[in-house]
Amino acid sequence: MIKLFASTALVALLAIPAHAVQPAEGETLADTQTYTYWLLDAIKSLDPAKNTDVEGSDALRQLFEGLMIEDAQGNMIPGMAESHDVSDDGLTYTFHLRDANWSNGRPVTAGDFVYAWQRVVTPETASEYAWYMELMNIQNASEIIAGELAPDQLGVRAVDDKTLEVKLTQATPYFLNTLSHTTAYPVPQAVVEEHGDGWVQPGNLVGNGAFTLASHNLGVDIVFEKNPEYWDADNVLMQTVRGVTVNDNNVALTRYQAGELDRVQIPAGQYPRLEEESPEEATSVPYGCSYAYVFNLSEKGPEVLKDQRVREAMALSLNRDVIVDQILQGGQEPAYTWVHWAINGFAAPEGNMGEMTAEERMSRAKELLAEAGYGPDNPVQLELQYNTDDSHRLLAIAAQQFWRPLGIEIELNNVEWKVHTDRMQNQDFEVARYAWCADYNEASTFLDWFRTDGYNSGKWSNEEYDRLLAEAATAEDTAPLYQQAEAILDEENPAVFVYHYAKVDMINTAIKGLPRENLLNTWYAKDLYRVAE
Repeated sequence: MIKLFASTALVALLAIPAHAVQPAEGETLADTQTYTYWLLDAIKSLDPAKNTDVEGSDALRQLFEGLMIEDAQGNMIPGMAESHDVSDDGLTYTFHLRDANWSNGRPVTAGDFVYAWQRVVTPETASEYAWYMELMNIQNASEIIAGELAPDQLGVRAVDDKTLEVKLTQATPYFLNTLSHTTAYPVPQAVVEEHGDGWVQPGNLVGNGAFTLASHNLGVDIVFEKNPEYWDADNVLMQTVRGVTVNDNNVALTRYQAGELDRVQIPAGQYPRLEEESPEEATSVPYGCSYAYVFNLSEKGPEVLKDQRVREAMALSLNRDVIVDQILQGGQEPAYTWVHWAINGFAAPEGNMGEMTAEERMSRAKELLAEAGYGPDNPVQLELQYNTDDSHRLLAIAAQQFWRPLGIEIELNNVEWKVHTDRMQNQDFEVARYAWCADYNEASTFLDWFRTDGYNSGKWSNEEYDRLLAEAATAEDTAPLYQQAEAILDEENPAVFVYHYAKVDMINTAIKGLPRENLLNTWYAKDLYRVAE
């Protein structure tokens, strides 16, 4: 569990002034400060209340800034809040905002946070991340989301323009860690109300981050320019940042090698070769995301998946070692838990299927399928949906091959990202590829996904699981509760957990300042600079 610092220590920590990005000894800054990075898919939304994906978060982090931001190691450091105080009972946080402006020159106020947070929980906003305010344990969030209270009853108040008060329903040790997330960003009320949904378009969008939105060609590219109104603009070296969408990872690698991109994900299976050829550019570090095949257990899902024996057989028979060692080959780890292995304070439950040999898992899978009445002579027939990407395709083909000998016939269905996520959210799938990336470095960021009222696209539900997570929210020692919750997932198999991510990239050696020790891979272009080659 992430420990909350003492209030006085936090105030001291948050009073540390910003430091200019400085080139190291022997480095010479390039004349042109630009950074171009790869995007697999189009960014669905630039509205902090409506973003749900990693690519969108990376973009929003340049355009907006929350109360807290992260350093290169993932520690919370001052953002819009210069300092804060915590009540003795841990239920009231008072944040003292720094002097800062929106990109239109108007001051950022505590009221901007109040408006933004109320907007997230307002049912009419239809925020898919409204539950995040519940996870933060902000007073009355659940009742507002349910339509039982008005949004102005949310436990957040502007004491004055520079003082924000937040009231929680219970002491929440990880609360500060939630504040760097995009859902907790402020938004400018006047701009949102003037332009409606169009407020996020170039020319309309007003942010408080280090960059402004210069252009956004959906599915092509997005361009950010340095924001002269940013409170720490004097210490920002990067001038222009561009994200380029390329749906084919191999094509993206070719464009990187041609000098068109400064950073690109290494395609599955190519890290060993590229690490040998370009050791200064090829990198692999743990990354707090987990990959899974989610089962649709809603009323719309196939009847065969209601049988736990079928789900367990599929989980047992997927050969994760082949996936990470022979297909991905980039430092990923086999996943037998939903929580990423490197999350702070997490330990996997004892006795899960990860402790069995491959032979034992396969033997048990065959037994379970036979008990359920299935096998090669009476196969299970399912559709596996995945979004466009060569790695997803290779893994889906491998899963298809692992399951076929048992009598599980899989039809593959490749769709674009927006269609994929819309179908998952509406339970219009049978089995679907999905991944979850940690919103903060604590196990609940994964485990809450499977709560009955969590994101939970497959609609699995377990009362004991929900109870354990509710208890963990106020427990001093969460580790055993999280282990019990993972044990339920291991027994119930609402999904097949496939692998834990590593961030496997080619990075131009001219680009400096990208964090390599932050498990969430949170980066800010304000911390980057380009050196002369």
